[in-house]
Amino acid sequence: MRRFLGFLGPSLMVSVGYMDPGNWATDLEGGARFGYQLLWVLALSNAMALLLQVLCTRLGIVGGLDLAQACRTYYGKGLSFTLWLLAELAICACDMAELLGSAVALNLLFGIPMLIGTLLTAFDVLLILALQRAARRVLESVVLVLLCTIAACMGLELLLAQPKLASVASGLVPKLDSASLYVAIGMLGATVMPHNLYLHSAIVAKAPQEPTGKQAASRRLLRSSMLSTFLALNMALLVNAAILILAGSVFAPRGIAVSDLRDAHHLLTPLTGTALASVLFAVALLCSGQSATLTGTLAGQIVMEGFLRIRLRPVLRRAITRAIALVPAVLVLAIVGDGGMLPLLIASQVLLSLQLPFAVVPLIRFTNSEKIMATYANQRTVKLLASACVTLVVAANVALVSAMIGEWRAHAAWAAVLITLIGCAALGLLGWVAMVPLRGPRVSSPHAVPPMLPSTTLARLRAGASR
Repeated sequence: MRRFLGFLGPSLMVSVGYMDPGNWATDLEGGARFGYQLLWVLALSNAMALLLQVLCTRLGIVGGLDLAQACRTYYGKGLSFTLWLLAELAICACDMAELLGSAVALNLLFGIPMLIGTLLTAFDVLLILALQRAARRVLESVVLVLLCTIAACMGLELLLAQPKLASVASGLVPKLDSASLYVAIGMLGATVMPHNLYLHSAIVAKAPQEPTGKQAASRRLLRSSMLSTFLALNMALLVNAAILILAGSVFAPRGIAVSDLRDAHHLLTPLTGTALASVLFAVALLCSGQSATLTGTLAGQIVMEGFLRIRLRPVLRRAITRAIALVPAVLVLAIVGDGGMLPLLIASQVLLSLQLPFAVVPLIRFTNSEKIMATYANQRTVKLLASACVTLVVAANVALVSAMIGEWRAHAAWAAVLITLIGCAALGLLGWVAMVPLRGPRVSSPHAVPPMLPSTTLARLRAGASR
């Protein structure tokens, strides 16, 4: 039980990425437009995320390296540098969603204008610095409080909405048409977050051995990690499902298409008959943005340290990524106004979806390799399931890019050509990542390759997981 609870904290921190403001936007739009029809997409996305996160823990515990370190070790500097750039792009896109989500929540709760709220959220680096200087349990406790607040708010929302269980259950039957395809792809991209793969593998990497032997200790660590991951990600699934069910029960029957977080907030009061629904919605959204900010900071540190072996002070690292995400958000809000928020939020989720295969393919290759995992390499069933996951993600991205090309072709032919060239280059790079021979030393037994010494915060997280 102590070992399980030690892994539960890190798993809950990882689950935050599966319920950030980007998920809110796609879940609300899917529920408002199609009712409960896309509930099965959430369940499928969660199953994929669970498999990938379990593979991350296997890589960290058995291989002794996090995903970023493994890319640098087994791919070489050139290719790993390219993967680092893509990972940083995804983190900045996620940061942008957190900025906009927190700014929306501040606007809804306190009437702060979106532009000013976006600038205010940039100062959360001070909170991050204070928490990282505290003990590991303090950081995990803050995340746990935020997650419990989100879950409680959404549970009360469902009580107010009173959805019909029979109709909700019908959404678990797979059904997809041309109208709902785009939204389903957006939900998939928003659910499976690439930076979570780096974060989870780093937290559990190189846990100290127990005196009873490496084989037995590794099995116990893997089992505890898998159970805690299962519990945490299913909690995230329930939150995402609650958002979709709320939109499907309140907005869909009335034919109200909600594509803006603020629209949902304003309409909940008259449709449910109480202002409490709107307040709970805003509070949960604010907690979502801030909790995702905490884990995004840790993921940023892991990616830079693992790929480049460069360590920056947490506040400096956070300031850099937040500034990169802040510039486009402020420019769009200043020039276009609040109406440009939703396209920017959707664009951030598109970037996450496009970058995901470049994290998933290396993860699958490393965990499939006996050179890295020894006797813990993936078995045939796991290989088939993991291959199906990455194939589905790539197919969804191809469909998404094809739709973008079709939209731009009528308005700007040059943009359609540019998107096509970028898409082809990305597919070529992905093929290289999947086929290039792995470098690095052969691992004859678990924990044979020592990782780079972690930072103080990561050391505390990993030590807690081992306990």
